[in-house]
Amino acid sequence: MQITDIKIRKFFDEGPMKAIVSVTFDDVFAVHDIKVIHAGEKDFIVMPSRKNPDGSYRDIAHPITAQFRLDLEKAVLAEYEKQKELAQEDPA
Repeated sequence: MQITDIKIRKFFDEGPMKAIVSVTFDDVFAVHDIKVIHAGEKDFIVMPSRKNPDGSYRDIAHPITAQFRLDLEKAVLAEYEKQKELAQEDPA
């Protein structure tokens, strides 16, 4: 499975959530609402989730293997950094 598109849907200046991202796989399947979070002096991704009746959260979609999670996180964070730099260069 190949990541064929990454779109940074929204940036946030305040708080630990820095962006909301959509990722397309093989040009046929999209996962929306992946979050870029900054905490503990580093950025990481959080998969889309829903709140359970007991107040806990459960991922709606997520990577099965650690390697794919790492590959996905690396790709999303690289695009996030690229788009953040472009936005800072052209704030219009």
